[in-house]
Amino acid sequence: MEESRETKKTSAPAVEEKQKLKNQKEEVPFFHYLGIYKTLDPEEIAARCRLPFEERAFALRLVGTEYRIPFPDFALGDAPMAEKILILRYLCGGRSVAPRGKQVAYQEIPWGNVYYQNFQGRCILRFARTFGSDLEAFRRVMAFLQAEPLPQSDAGYRFEFIPGLSMSLLLWAGDEEFSPSGQILFDDNFEFAFTAEDIAVVGETVLRRLKILSAQNSF
Repeated sequence: MEESRETKKTSAPAVEEKQKLKNQKEEVPFFHYLGIYKTLDPEEIAARCRLPFEERAFALRLVGTEYRIPFPDFALGDAPMAEKILILRYLCGGRSVAPRGKQVAYQEIPWGNVYYQNFQGRCILRFARTFGSDLEAFRRVMAFLQAEPLPQSDAGYRFEFIPGLSMSLLLWAGDEEFSPSGQILFDDNFEFAFTAEDIAVVGETVLRRLKILSAQNSF
């Protein structure tokens, strides 16, 4: 009993410290890129990212949700810090260029082979676990986002991440022998907008938002 009490005493500070480190890990880059963002020319950002800029705000649609991102201040609704950093980095240095007509796997993106194992666990396997046993839920969410059906899998769709950048989710149902599996493909212009590390956050952002839509079941 004493040992159990002691464990509880020591675990709370450990959890607090872990949260503090997480906050620092997110807040430091956020304020770094926010500082860069404030120094930029908004018209240059609008042209580079091909985003409308009116009344001192950029119009951006992220996985079907419309945002007005103010300048020189920055806001992205109640999005998690990781998503705010992702969009800030895009506005600070990304470029929207026309796709060349090909979709690529993560490991085909520059430096993607280095981070592939991490991406596979964080995104591909998680995607298969989340929707592999309920393809109908996945189909409903994709229909709600007006995604384009694809023929390459049991349930596959191409959809817009942000304007000018589309990606595909492919899902194969499991059976008695095999577990569900999935694949995530990106239009070949993603490499001009995001680094390989950022594209892993793209995958996590999409899955988080799809899970929320599926749980809401409002369509």
